[in-house]
Amino acid sequence: MLELATLGLLQKQPQHGYQLKQELERFISGCISVNYGAIYPLLKRLEQQGFLTLSITEGEGGGKRKIYSITEQGQRRFQEKMLEHPKESWVNARSRFMIKFVFFSYVKPQQRIDLIKKRLEVCQTRLHQEKQQPQPQDYYFSVAWTRYLFMIQNEIEWLQQQLEQEKPDDKDLAG
Repeated sequence: MLELATLGLLQKQPQHGYQLKQELERFISGCISVNYGAIYPLLKRLEQQGFLTLSITEGEGGGKRKIYSITEQGQRRFQEKMLEHPKESWVNARSRFMIKFVFFSYVKPQQRIDLIKKRLEVCQTRLHQEKQQPQPQDYYFSVAWTRYLFMIQNEIEWLQQQLEQEKPDDKDLAG
């Protein structure tokens, strides 16, 4: 997920590692945890794989600053990551979808629709399965369970709203 988010943010503009970490925390910290121990090795790996280029510039304090830019190969990798559906936990799948949603401007309208429909299908299946389970007897467990079901239903309604709003227009930066 961090790779997807990093490539997504670099679609907008080249950034240095610290700036990138701040952007990641600002926009997607509700989905994934971001730390320097993960971001810098990822940037190095993405550069080695040809997904990013590195340039050195003068920093504000006179020091050198590494600026990362996405390459055409990196843009293809980003598109690939946006459209994949890995098998993962319910929580990770939700987080991955929200990260993808942040970058919906960089995919085609039909791809957005397909991604929303896939997530909607997963949520509807999950809600159906969970409703088949016996209601917990413990008061607090039951209240938490009810909230959990409400959250899934709320996500389904939100996804349906997003699906209704999807149409090719000026939101589309992908062409």
